[in-house]
Amino acid sequence: MKHIFKITSVLAAISAIWIGLLQTSLLPPNYTWLLPIYLVVALGCYGLFMVGIGLMFFPTCPQEAVLLQQDIVEAKEFLSKNGVDVASD
Repeated sequence: MKHIFKITSVLAAISAIWIGLLQTSLLPPNYTWLLPIYLVVALGCYGLFMVGIGLMFFPTCPQEAVLLQQDIVEAKEFLSKNGVDVASD
């Protein structure tokens, strides 16, 4: 629930700044109307950047790979005991 309040407060602050810029003449009005679009594009670029960083530094876990292989062997043995054909081609 705290995360929802944080997101709502950030959106309210951004909206207040945007409305304030619309009321003042600091920026030309045609630039001010495009600020939400720029914000969405910037957030999309940030999201893609973070996904790329996450993929570049994706951790490898050799211990977990061994445990997963053991689980697969156990599952195949269990299924073959119960009459399911699990022969790999």
